[in-house]
Amino acid sequence: MSTAKVIYIGNLRTENEHIKSGNKYITDAPTDNKGKGEAFSPTDTVATGLANCMLTMMGIKANELQVDIKGSTATVTKTMASNPRRISKIEVIFNLPVIIEEKNKQILEKTANTCPVHHSLHPDIEKVITFNWG
Repeated sequence: MSTAKVIYIGNLRTENEHIKSGNKYITDAPTDNKGKGEAFSPTDTVATGLANCMLTMMGIKANELQVDIKGSTATVTKTMASNPRRISKIEVIFNLPVIIEEKNKQILEKTANTCPVHHSLHPDIEKVITFNWG
C-alpha cells in the first residue's frame, strides 16, 4: 500500500495526502528558489522530519520509562548549500521542560539520535543536536 499521494497543483506547489489518514499539507518553493515561500518547502519537510522523528522516538522510550515529555519542543534551522543545491546542515534544539534522572536523559538522547530519519539522512549533512532539559 502506498504511503502518500502528491499532486502538483501549479505555481511551484504540491498537495500531499497521507493515504491511510487522509491528512494533507501543502509545500511551496522557497523564495530563494523562485517560490512564494508561503508553506513548508520540500527541504523544510526533510529537516523538520528529523525533529519529528527524534521527538516521536523519545516519546516511545519515555512511555517505556514512565516519563512524561509532553510539551517538549524542537526548533529546526536548515542551511542550504549550492552546486548541487542541497541541505548542508540541520540544527535541532530540543527544549524538554521536565526534571528527570540523568540516566533517563542519556537514554532519551541516545534514542533520539538513533531515529530512522537520522540514519536515513546523507552523512554529508551536518547535524547539530542540542538538548535543553528542565
